[in-house]
Amino acid sequence: MCSSYMMDLILSFVFMYVTGMFISALLLILCCGVGVVIYLLVSNKKQTTDPTLLEWVKSTQRDLQNLQRVLSDSSARSTRELTDSMRTQTQDIHDRLTKAAEVIGELKKEAGAFSEVSRSMKELHEFLKSPKLRGNIGEEVLTDLISQMFPKQKFFIQHRFRNGSIVDAAIQTDAGILPIDSKFPMEDFQVMMQGETESVRADARKAFIRDVKKHIEDIARKYILPQEGTMDFALMYVPSESVYYEIINEVSLLDYARSNRVYIVSPTSLYAHLQTILLSYEGKKIETKTKELFALFRSLQHDYQKVDTQFQTLGRHLTNAQNTFTTVATGFTAMGRSLNSSQTLVDEKEELLITKERDSI
Repeated sequence: MCSSYMMDLILSFVFMYVTGMFISALLLILCCGVGVVIYLLVSNKKQTTDPTLLEWVKSTQRDLQNLQRVLSDSSARSTRELTDSMRTQTQDIHDRLTKAAEVIGELKKEAGAFSEVSRSMKELHEFLKSPKLRGNIGEEVLTDLISQMFPKQKFFIQHRFRNGSIVDAAIQTDAGILPIDSKFPMEDFQVMMQGETESVRADARKAFIRDVKKHIEDIARKYILPQEGTMDFALMYVPSESVYYEIINEVSLLDYARSNRVYIVSPTSLYAHLQTILLSYEGKKIETKTKELFALFRSLQHDYQKVDTQFQTLGRHLTNAQNTFTTVATGFTAMGRSLNSSQTLVDEKEELLITKERDSI
């Protein structure tokens, strides 16, 4: 892109140069022509001057002046336009070069960052050469994964058994303690992957298989302890997915692990195992809550029966009271009628007495 602009700039300079040369040549030719005419007039000044010729000379001078003015204006305008164009193109080139410098600077920064990452990866690679450090990293990753999924009271880190063995992690389940130990068989794996010859890689594979089998035996012997409340199997946690896939692709290793009741897991498959255990916990919680709910229902049923009995007793009492009230009301009404009858008799007797007294008078 920049080379194209440079070519345009060069062509502009050439055009300017050629245009200037053309204008200069044209002016030179016209001046020469006028000079010849003037010379002829001067050389023949003793002769009678032709008015037509004089008029032509004057007209030619005027045309020459007009042409010179037009050419000068045109040249100035062309020069100005060319200068403006050159200035614009120069600024454009400057902007593009500035942007290119910025991009180059960013690329240098990215290259520096990539170099830093490469150096960090190399340092990590050197760091992981130590078996103990690799083991510590595996244990940390295992601890972090378990702690994110289970409450603290449900798992133990660096759990010690009575026989003195210490397992990296143990999860408390309803069926017992589930031991999980982290193993990182890396040395033979690296040789097996990066060996220079087929023979070296084959020997490394044999050593790798022996190493994995030894880890399986150690886990089965040290951590599967039903007498101490463990389950009848354990998990061998391999922090590297590539190492894990190499192990499970070796059928003999899987068969050997199953025969020793050791199940090999990676970060991904361990998560699935822990999810299963977590679901069992949730199921246990649901079962517990269901039992509590049934107990509450039974309690409510018992309370309902008690209240129902009391309501029935109250109903009987109310019925008896109603019957008693009716009986008393009936007797009271009869008593009222008797009293009314007695009052009538008294009134009649008094009236008779009054009548007799009146008759006697």
